[in-house]
Amino acid sequence: MKVFAGDDKALLAARHKINEEFSKNKQVQDEDAIKALVKLGEDVERELKTQIIQAKQIKPGVFQAKITNDTLKLDNLPYNESAILEEPNPGRPCCQSKQENK
Repeated sequence: MKVFAGDDKALLAARHKINEEFSKNKQVQDEDAIKALVKLGEDVERELKTQIIQAKQIKPGVFQAKITNDTLKLDNLPYNESAILEEPNPGRPCCQSKQENK
């Protein structure tokens, strides 16, 4: 309700998914399995609260984002084109070359 407040379509989709998952697992009786499912639900809730934001377009090309106290906020560094190496450093192997050798 908090993450999707005011967004009836998202609230309906979330409610549908919650009911679908509950119905799929309602026959589970093993206590450890139930605890694992509850933990999964709590993890999903935390992920939604911290990673999802609502944004609405207030005029063409301009959006207003709804950021909550729960929203994870990280430092946002501007793109620095000079930080990209034109050619790989000959002294250091490229991580992609490791994948190619496998």
